[in-house]
Amino acid sequence: MALTFEQARACVLREVSAGRGSLPTEQVPSLEAAGRVLAETITADRDYPPFPRSARDGFAVRAADVPGELTVIGEVRAGEVYRGFVSPGGAVEIMTGAPLPEGADAVVMVEHVERSGDRIKVTRSLKSGENFNAQGIESRQGNMVLSPGCRLGFAEIALLAMVGRECVTVYRHPRVAILPTGDEIVEAGHAPEPFQIRNSNAWSMAVQVARAGGAPQILPIARDNYESTRGLIEQGLTHDLLLLSGGVSAGKYDIVERVLADLGATFFFDRVRIQPGQPLVFGIAQGKFFFGLPGNPASTMVTFEVFARAALELLGGAQETPLHLLQARLSKDLRQKPGLTRFLPAQVSADGSTVAPEPWQGSGDVNSLARANAFLVTEPDRETWASGEMIRVLLK
Repeated sequence: MALTFEQARACVLREVSAGRGSLPTEQVPSLEAAGRVLAETITADRDYPPFPRSARDGFAVRAADVPGELTVIGEVRAGEVYRGFVSPGGAVEIMTGAPLPEGADAVVMVEHVERSGDRIKVTRSLKSGENFNAQGIESRQGNMVLSPGCRLGFAEIALLAMVGRECVTVYRHPRVAILPTGDEIVEAGHAPEPFQIRNSNAWSMAVQVARAGGAPQILPIARDNYESTRGLIEQGLTHDLLLLSGGVSAGKYDIVERVLADLGATFFFDRVRIQPGQPLVFGIAQGKFFFGLPGNPASTMVTFEVFARAALELLGGAQETPLHLLQARLSKDLRQKPGLTRFLPAQVSADGSTVAPEPWQGSGDVNSLARANAFLVTEPDRETWASGEMIRVLLK
Protein backbone atom coordinates (compact mmCIF):
# COMPACT_ATOMS: atom_id res chain seq x y z
CA MET A 1 0.00 0.00 0.00
CA ALA A 2 1.27 3.46 -0.88
CA LEU A 3 2.23 5.70 2.03
CA THR A 4 1.14 9.27 2.48
CA PHE A 5 3.70 12.05 2.20
CA GLU A 6 3.81 12.40 6.00
CA GLN A 7 4.09 8.64 6.60
CA ALA A 8 6.91 8.24 4.09
CA ARG A 9 8.92 11.13 5.50
CA ALA A 10 8.45 9.85 9.05
CA CYS A 11 9.66 6.43 7.89
CA VAL A 12 12.85 7.92 6.40
CA LEU A 13 13.63 9.88 9.55
CA ARG A 14 12.94 6.89 11.80
CA GLU A 15 14.92 4.30 9.86
CA VAL A 16 17.96 6.46 9.13
CA SER A 17 18.13 7.80 12.68
CA ALA A 18 18.02 4.25 14.06
CA GLY A 19 20.32 2.67 11.48
CA ARG A 20 23.08 5.20 10.84
CA GLY A 21 25.33 3.86 13.60
CA SER A 22 28.58 5.59 14.53
CA LEU A 23 29.35 8.26 11.97
CA PRO A 24 32.91 9.04 10.80
CA THR A 25 34.43 12.35 11.84
CA GLU A 26 37.39 14.49 10.87
CA GLN A 27 39.17 17.57 12.16
CA VAL A 28 39.19 20.63 9.92
CA PRO A 29 40.26 24.26 10.28
CA SER A 30 37.40 26.18 11.83
CA LEU A 31 37.40 28.68 8.96
CA GLU A 32 36.63 25.78 6.60
CA ALA A 33 33.90 24.29 8.78
CA ALA A 34 30.98 26.48 7.70
CA GLY A 35 28.00 24.31 6.83
CA ARG A 36 29.46 21.25 8.55
CA VAL A 37 27.89 19.47 11.53
CA LEU A 38 29.79 19.67 14.80
CA ALA A 39 30.95 16.34 16.26
CA GLU A 40 32.32 17.51 19.61
CA THR A 41 31.33 19.64 22.58
CA ILE A 42 32.78 23.16 22.57
CA THR A 43 33.27 24.80 25.97
CA ALA A 44 34.16 28.32 27.02
CA ASP A 45 37.88 28.71 27.73
CA ARG A 46 37.19 31.56 30.19
CA ASP A 47 34.30 33.66 31.45
CA TYR A 48 32.44 35.65 28.78
CA PRO A 49 32.70 38.52 29.07
CA PRO A 50 35.95 38.02 31.02
CA PHE A 51 35.39 41.29 32.90
CA PRO A 52 32.46 43.62 33.62
CA ARG A 53 32.10 45.22 30.17
CA SER A 54 30.54 48.57 29.39
CA ALA A 55 27.63 48.34 26.96
CA ARG A 56 27.54 52.09 26.28
CA ASP A 57 29.74 55.11 25.74
CA GLY A 58 29.33 57.24 28.86
CA PHE A 59 30.60 57.46 32.44
CA ALA A 60 31.23 54.73 34.97
CA VAL A 61 29.67 55.82 38.26
CA ARG A 62 28.26 54.61 41.54
CA ALA A 63 24.50 54.29 41.12
CA ALA A 64 24.02 55.68 44.62
CA ASP A 65 25.63 58.99 43.53
CA VAL A 66 23.06 59.89 40.87
CA PRO A 67 21.16 62.04 40.22
CA GLY A 68 23.84 64.57 41.09
CA GLU A 69 27.04 66.29 40.06
CA LEU A 70 30.23 64.24 39.80
CA THR A 71 33.92 64.82 39.13
CA VAL A 72 35.52 63.08 36.14
CA ILE A 73 38.71 61.45 37.45
CA GLY A 74 39.87 59.57 34.35
CA GLU A 75 39.08 57.76 31.13
CA VAL A 76 39.14 54.12 29.95
CA ARG A 77 38.86 52.79 26.42
CA ALA A 78 38.27 49.28 25.09
CA GLY A 79 41.55 47.40 25.38
CA GLU A 80 42.64 49.35 28.47
CA VAL A 81 42.17 48.97 32.22
CA TYR A 82 41.59 51.88 34.59
CA ARG A 83 43.97 51.39 37.50
CA GLY A 84 42.24 53.72 39.93
CA PHE A 85 39.10 53.39 42.05
CA VAL A 86 35.77 55.16 41.68
CA SER A 87 35.09 56.74 45.06
CA PRO A 88 31.87 58.53 46.08
CA GLY A 89 31.32 61.58 43.87
CA GLY A 90 33.69 60.32 41.15
CA ALA A 91 33.13 59.23 37.53
CA VAL A 92 35.34 57.69 34.83
CA GLU A 93 34.65 58.39 31.18
CA ILE A 94 34.23 54.96 29.55
CA MET A 95 33.86 53.65 26.02
CA THR A 96 31.75 50.73 24.82
CA GLY A 97 33.58 47.45 25.44
CA ALA A 98 35.91 48.82 28.11
CA PRO A 99 36.25 47.16 31.53
CA LEU A 100 34.20 48.76 34.28
CA PRO A 101 36.54 50.46 36.79
CA GLU A 102 36.68 49.12 40.31
CA GLY A 103 34.21 50.86 42.60
CA ALA A 104 31.70 51.67 39.82
CA ASP A 105 28.48 49.68 39.53
CA ALA A 106 26.69 51.40 36.63
CA VAL A 107 27.28 53.36 33.42
CA VAL A 108 25.37 56.51 32.61
CA MET A 109 25.03 57.06 28.85
CA VAL A 110 26.84 60.07 27.44
CA GLU A 111 23.53 61.34 26.01
CA HIS A 112 22.17 61.68 29.56
CA VAL A 113 25.02 63.80 30.88
CA GLU A 114 25.76 67.53 30.87
CA ARG A 115 29.52 68.13 31.03
CA SER A 116 31.51 71.21 31.91
CA GLY A 117 35.26 70.64 32.15
CA ASP A 118 35.87 67.84 34.64
CA ARG A 119 32.36 68.08 36.09
CA ILE A 120 29.28 66.23 34.89
CA LYS A 121 25.66 66.61 35.87
CA VAL A 122 23.39 63.55 35.84
CA THR A 123 19.68 64.30 36.18
CA ARG A 124 18.32 60.76 36.16
CA SER A 125 18.69 57.84 38.52
CA LEU A 126 20.46 54.57 37.72
CA LYS A 127 20.17 51.05 39.02
CA SER A 128 23.24 49.10 40.05
CA GLY A 129 24.25 46.93 37.05
CA GLU A 130 22.76 49.25 34.43
CA ASN A 131 24.46 49.60 31.01
CA PHE A 132 27.21 47.05 31.51
CA ASN A 133 27.51 43.28 31.14
CA ALA A 134 28.59 41.46 34.26
CA GLN A 135 31.56 39.10 34.07
CA GLY A 136 30.46 35.62 32.95
CA ILE A 137 26.89 36.63 32.17
CA GLU A 138 27.15 35.16 28.65
CA SER A 139 29.01 31.99 29.66
CA ARG A 140 31.15 30.72 32.50
CA GLN A 141 34.52 29.06 31.94
CA GLY A 142 33.97 25.37 31.17
CA ASN A 143 30.32 25.78 30.18
CA MET A 144 29.17 24.24 26.89
CA VAL A 145 28.70 26.85 24.19
CA LEU A 146 28.15 24.52 21.17
CA SER A 147 26.85 20.95 21.25
CA PRO A 148 27.40 18.03 18.86
CA GLY A 149 24.89 17.98 16.01
CA CYS A 150 24.95 21.76 15.61
CA ARG A 151 25.33 22.94 12.01
CA LEU A 152 28.03 25.58 11.90
CA GLY A 153 27.03 28.93 10.43
CA PHE A 154 28.70 32.33 10.58
CA ALA A 155 27.71 32.95 14.21
CA GLU A 156 28.99 29.54 15.29
CA ILE A 157 32.29 30.08 13.45
CA ALA A 158 32.62 33.41 15.26
CA LEU A 159 32.03 31.60 18.55
CA LEU A 160 34.79 29.08 17.72
CA ALA A 161 37.16 31.98 17.12
CA MET A 162 36.05 33.64 20.36
CA VAL A 163 36.96 30.58 22.44
CA GLY A 164 40.24 30.08 20.58
CA ARG A 165 39.37 26.98 18.52
CA GLU A 166 41.35 27.15 15.29
CA CYS A 167 40.40 23.55 14.44
CA VAL A 168 37.22 21.64 15.15
CA THR A 169 35.94 18.06 14.86
CA VAL A 170 33.02 17.68 12.45
CA TYR A 171 31.18 14.79 10.87
CA ARG A 172 32.60 13.74 7.54
CA HIS A 173 30.69 14.66 4.40
CA PRO A 174 28.61 11.57 3.51
CA ARG A 175 29.77 10.03 0.24
CA VAL A 176 26.77 9.79 -2.07
CA ALA A 177 26.67 7.66 -5.21
CA ILE A 178 24.39 8.97 -7.96
CA LEU A 179 23.34 6.28 -10.42
CA PRO A 180 21.25 7.29 -13.46
CA THR A 181 19.53 4.42 -15.27
CA GLY A 182 18.00 3.90 -18.70
CA ASP A 183 18.90 3.08 -22.28
CA GLU A 184 17.46 6.42 -23.37
CA ILE A 185 20.01 8.43 -21.35
CA VAL A 186 23.18 9.93 -22.86
CA GLU A 187 25.78 12.15 -21.23
CA ALA A 188 25.31 15.91 -21.33
CA GLY A 189 28.10 16.46 -23.85
CA HIS A 190 26.73 13.98 -26.36
CA ALA A 191 24.41 14.76 -29.26
CA PRO A 192 21.26 12.75 -28.52
CA GLU A 193 19.23 10.86 -31.08
CA PRO A 194 15.59 11.99 -31.36
CA PHE A 195 14.58 9.20 -28.96
CA GLN A 196 17.27 9.99 -26.35
CA ILE A 197 17.61 12.54 -23.54
CA ARG A 198 20.64 14.00 -21.84
CA ASN A 199 21.62 13.06 -18.30
CA SER A 200 20.22 16.11 -16.48
CA ASN A 201 19.02 14.22 -13.38
CA ALA A 202 22.53 13.27 -12.30
CA TRP A 203 23.62 16.89 -12.53
CA SER A 204 20.65 18.23 -10.56
CA MET A 205 21.11 15.56 -7.88
CA ALA A 206 24.83 16.32 -7.60
CA VAL A 207 23.99 19.95 -6.86
CA GLN A 208 21.27 18.99 -4.38
CA VAL A 209 23.61 16.54 -2.64
CA ALA A 210 26.39 19.12 -2.32
CA ARG A 211 23.91 21.72 -1.06
CA ALA A 212 22.75 19.27 1.62
CA GLY A 213 26.30 18.62 2.83
CA GLY A 214 27.17 15.47 0.89
CA ALA A 215 30.05 14.57 -1.41
CA PRO A 216 28.45 13.46 -4.70
CA GLN A 217 29.95 10.96 -7.12
CA ILE A 218 28.15 10.43 -10.40
CA LEU A 219 28.45 6.83 -11.60
CA PRO A 220 28.20 5.70 -15.24
CA ILE A 221 24.71 5.30 -16.65
CA ALA A 222 23.21 1.89 -15.86
CA ARG A 223 21.68 0.34 -18.95
CA ASP A 224 18.35 -1.48 -18.86
CA ASN A 225 19.81 -4.93 -18.35
CA TYR A 226 20.47 -6.94 -15.23
CA GLU A 227 24.25 -7.15 -15.46
CA SER A 228 24.90 -3.46 -15.98
CA THR A 229 22.42 -2.42 -13.30
CA ARG A 230 23.67 -4.92 -10.71
CA GLY A 231 27.33 -4.07 -11.20
CA LEU A 232 26.75 -0.35 -10.78
CA ILE A 233 24.39 -0.78 -7.83
CA GLU A 234 27.05 -2.88 -6.08
CA GLN A 235 29.54 -0.09 -6.75
CA GLY A 236 27.07 2.49 -5.41
CA LEU A 237 26.53 0.50 -2.19
CA THR A 238 30.18 1.06 -1.25
CA HIS A 239 29.20 4.68 -0.57
CA ASP A 240 27.30 6.04 2.44
CA LEU A 241 24.11 6.60 0.44
CA LEU A 242 22.97 5.44 -2.99
CA LEU A 243 20.62 7.52 -5.12
CA LEU A 244 19.21 5.89 -8.24
CA SER A 245 17.31 7.81 -10.87
CA GLY A 246 14.77 5.90 -12.97
CA GLY A 247 14.01 2.21 -13.31
CA VAL A 248 11.61 2.05 -10.35
CA SER A 249 8.26 2.14 -12.14
CA ALA A 250 6.26 -0.88 -13.24
CA GLY A 251 7.61 -1.13 -16.78
CA LYS A 252 9.07 -4.28 -18.34
CA TYR A 253 12.60 -2.90 -18.18
CA ASP A 254 12.34 -1.23 -14.76
CA ILE A 255 14.60 -3.74 -13.01
CA VAL A 256 16.13 -1.72 -10.18
CA GLU A 257 13.96 -3.25 -7.44
CA ARG A 258 14.65 -6.79 -8.66
CA VAL A 259 18.39 -6.19 -8.58
CA LEU A 260 18.20 -4.67 -5.11
CA ALA A 261 16.11 -7.59 -3.86
CA ASP A 262 18.72 -10.02 -5.19
CA LEU A 263 21.33 -8.07 -3.20
CA GLY A 264 19.37 -8.68 0.00
CA ALA A 265 17.64 -5.33 0.23
CA THR A 266 15.00 -4.50 2.81
CA PHE A 267 12.36 -2.20 1.31
CA PHE A 268 10.65 0.23 3.67
CA PHE A 269 8.30 1.56 0.99
CA ASP A 270 8.05 1.62 -2.79
CA ARG A 271 5.23 4.05 -3.43
CA VAL A 272 4.16 7.39 -1.96
CA ARG A 273 0.91 9.26 -2.58
CA ILE A 274 2.54 12.38 -4.01
CA GLN A 275 2.85 13.96 -7.44
CA PRO A 276 5.36 14.09 -8.94
CA GLY A 277 7.23 11.15 -7.48
CA GLN A 278 4.77 8.32 -6.71
CA PRO A 279 7.06 5.37 -7.59
CA LEU A 280 9.63 6.18 -4.90
CA VAL A 281 11.68 3.37 -3.35
CA PHE A 282 13.48 3.57 -0.01
CA GLY A 283 15.39 0.79 1.70
CA ILE A 284 18.69 -0.60 2.94
CA ALA A 285 21.04 -3.11 1.33
CA GLN A 286 24.40 -4.34 2.59
CA GLY A 287 24.17 -1.85 5.44
CA LYS A 288 23.69 1.18 3.16
CA PHE A 289 20.52 3.19 2.63
CA PHE A 290 19.29 3.75 -0.89
CA PHE A 291 16.58 5.69 -2.71
CA GLY A 292 15.17 4.73 -6.06
CA LEU A 293 13.97 8.10 -7.34
CA PRO A 294 11.60 8.35 -10.32
CA GLY A 295 13.26 9.28 -13.60
CA ASN A 296 11.30 12.39 -14.59
CA PRO A 297 13.26 15.54 -13.61
CA ALA A 298 10.58 17.10 -11.40
CA SER A 299 10.03 13.76 -9.66
CA THR A 300 13.74 13.40 -9.01
CA MET A 301 14.13 16.96 -7.68
CA VAL A 302 11.05 16.86 -5.45
CA THR A 303 11.65 13.41 -3.95
CA PHE A 304 15.25 14.29 -3.20
CA GLU A 305 14.31 17.51 -1.39
CA VAL A 306 11.46 15.96 0.58
CA PHE A 307 12.92 12.55 1.44
CA ALA A 308 16.53 11.89 0.41
CA ARG A 309 17.82 15.22 1.69
CA ALA A 310 16.64 14.35 5.20
CA ALA A 311 18.46 11.02 5.08
CA LEU A 312 21.62 12.68 3.81
CA GLU A 313 21.58 15.33 6.55
CA LEU A 314 21.12 12.65 9.22
CA LEU A 315 24.04 10.68 7.78
CA GLY A 316 26.05 13.90 7.99
CA GLY A 317 25.49 14.13 11.74
CA ALA A 318 22.44 16.40 11.93
CA GLN A 319 20.13 15.72 14.86
CA GLU A 320 17.04 17.20 13.24
CA THR A 321 16.08 17.76 9.62
CA PRO A 322 12.90 19.84 9.55
CA LEU A 323 11.15 20.42 6.25
CA HIS A 324 10.75 24.18 6.01
CA LEU A 325 7.23 24.61 4.61
CA LEU A 326 6.19 28.25 4.53
CA GLN A 327 2.77 29.82 4.06
CA ALA A 328 2.01 32.26 1.24
CA ARG A 329 -1.15 33.74 -0.25
CA LEU A 330 -2.23 32.44 -3.66
CA SER A 331 -2.39 35.10 -6.33
CA LYS A 332 -4.70 33.05 -8.57
CA ASP A 333 -7.19 30.21 -8.25
CA LEU A 334 -5.88 26.63 -8.06
CA ARG A 335 -7.66 23.38 -8.80
CA GLN A 336 -6.47 19.78 -8.48
CA LYS A 337 -7.80 16.24 -8.49
CA PRO A 338 -7.81 15.15 -4.81
CA GLY A 339 -6.00 12.10 -3.47
CA LEU A 340 -2.34 13.13 -3.72
CA THR A 341 -0.06 15.69 -2.09
CA ARG A 342 1.17 17.68 -5.06
CA PHE A 343 4.38 19.67 -5.41
CA LEU A 344 3.76 22.16 -8.22
CA PRO A 345 6.35 24.59 -9.66
CA ALA A 346 5.58 28.11 -8.50
CA GLN A 347 6.83 31.67 -8.20
CA VAL A 348 6.99 33.24 -4.75
CA SER A 349 7.05 37.03 -4.64
CA ALA A 350 10.23 38.80 -3.51
CA ASP A 351 8.75 39.53 -0.08
CA GLY A 352 7.49 35.96 0.31
CA SER A 353 3.88 37.02 0.81
CA THR A 354 2.26 35.71 -2.39
CA VAL A 355 2.73 32.71 -4.65
CA ALA A 356 1.51 31.78 -8.13
CA PRO A 357 1.62 28.40 -9.88
CA GLU A 358 4.15 28.28 -12.71
CA PRO A 359 2.70 27.00 -16.01
CA TRP A 360 4.21 23.60 -16.74
CA GLN A 361 3.76 20.61 -18.99
CA GLY A 362 4.28 17.84 -16.46
CA SER A 363 7.19 16.34 -14.54
CA GLY A 364 9.52 16.30 -17.54
CA ASP A 365 9.31 20.08 -18.05
CA VAL A 366 12.77 21.25 -16.93
CA ASN A 367 12.18 24.73 -18.36
CA SER A 368 9.33 25.31 -15.93
CA LEU A 369 11.38 23.96 -13.04
CA ALA A 370 14.21 26.37 -13.87
CA ARG A 371 11.81 29.34 -13.95
CA ALA A 372 10.22 28.42 -10.61
CA ASN A 373 11.70 29.43 -7.28
CA ALA A 374 9.43 27.24 -5.15
CA PHE A 375 6.90 24.41 -5.11
CA LEU A 376 3.29 24.75 -4.04
CA VAL A 377 2.43 21.95 -1.62
CA THR A 378 -1.24 20.99 -1.79
CA GLU A 379 -3.42 19.14 0.70
CA PRO A 380 -4.49 15.76 -0.71
CA ASP A 381 -8.12 16.06 0.39
CA ARG A 382 -8.86 19.42 -1.26
CA GLU A 383 -9.95 20.19 -4.83
CA THR A 384 -9.80 23.97 -5.01
CA TRP A 385 -8.12 27.02 -3.53
CA ALA A 386 -9.37 30.52 -4.25
CA SER A 387 -7.09 33.43 -4.98
CA GLY A 388 -6.14 35.03 -1.67
CA GLU A 389 -6.14 31.79 0.35
CA MET A 390 -3.02 30.65 2.19
CA ILE A 391 -1.17 27.58 0.92
CA ARG A 392 1.99 25.70 1.86
CA VAL A 393 5.19 26.49 -0.05
CA LEU A 394 8.53 24.67 -0.28
CA LEU A 395 11.32 26.97 -1.46
CA LYS A 396 13.81 25.59 -3.96
